[in-house]
Amino acid sequence: MREDRAVFGNEHRKLRFVDIFCGIGGFRIAFERAGAECVFSCDWDKFSQLTYAANFGETPQGDIHDVAVADIPKFDILCAGFPCQPFSLAGVSKKLSLGRKHGFDDEKQGNLFFDLASIISFHQPPAFVLENVKHLKRHDKGRTFEIIYRTLTEDLGYTVYYKVIDARSVVPQHRERIFLVGFKPLRYFEFPEFPAEGPKLETILAADVLDKYTLTDHLWQYLQDYAKKHQAAGNGFGFGLFTGKDVARTLSARYHKDGSEILISQGPRKNPRRLTPRECSRLMGYPDDFKIPVSDTQAYRQFGNSVVVPVVERIAKEVVLSLERPPNITPDLVLQVAERQQREALDMPLVRKKQVRYVVKRTKKD
Repeated sequence: MREDRAVFGNEHRKLRFVDIFCGIGGFRIAFERAGAECVFSCDWDKFSQLTYAANFGETPQGDIHDVAVADIPKFDILCAGFPCQPFSLAGVSKKLSLGRKHGFDDEKQGNLFFDLASIISFHQPPAFVLENVKHLKRHDKGRTFEIIYRTLTEDLGYTVYYKVIDARSVVPQHRERIFLVGFKPLRYFEFPEFPAEGPKLETILAADVLDKYTLTDHLWQYLQDYAKKHQAAGNGFGFGLFTGKDVARTLSARYHKDGSEILISQGPRKNPRRLTPRECSRLMGYPDDFKIPVSDTQAYRQFGNSVVVPVVERIAKEVVLSLERPPNITPDLVLQVAERQQREALDMPLVRKKQVRYVVKRTKKD
């Protein structure tokens, strides 16, 4: 692997990145493959810390609120898949049904974006890469995304490129996520192209699977009855049954409950089965030597919350290339793309002025 080095003035050195809300290290694998060096990681979940430590030889820092911004080492790229539950379609629906707040009103997770903004504001990195669910773009009628976009561009001064990418071109899973890539100063950047056709489930399925992953008669009957009830009511709820020739639904962090969103057919004479943790690992693009030191329940949660490694790896390589170029290389086409995206973002329903001022104060205070 070649060692990518950035050019800042007369300084030639290896690019450094920080892994915020690192989970089990999907961003880290991707950016290390692109030649960059991780200098800091953090995640509050103790089980994710175990998996991260088993694979990278170091335990991430804990809750980001307990880390002083000034204590984070100097870096060139901030990477973060900030918690998506406050903005995801499933997360919002569940919180509404329980009478709980969501989005920025979610006190535990909703305001973690502003922690990222304060880190960016203090360190002024040349680049950042953020990831979240596709629904972030539409959450709260577009107001959530507008606050995020305005904070990154108007308040922090970055040029931001964003795109929703479906991972099905590189893994056998329909998984759409939005990526925001920012630069300061403006740099030439284009999102990578992805293949038109992707792999099928047969490429990640194991030949021999323990019987414990096969559904019991009781659970299988329950899932079939549940699906029939909702079909009769005109709803789309139900299990997802797949063969090796198919592409799966999105793997969620709730997969440990019954595995119903992705069930693998074992023929007409045998109940379907869940994916194994190793198969989930492959479904997210992790290498087969990735260590899984936790229980099946924790492993399902971790992979369901992860980024898809091959998607981030392609983006990481483009970010590295952009940082290796002089910042004054800005082809007209790329400038037009950035300007069009900015117009599209600003065409969304405007946030009241006092809400924008709140974002600025919150960013500066943190």
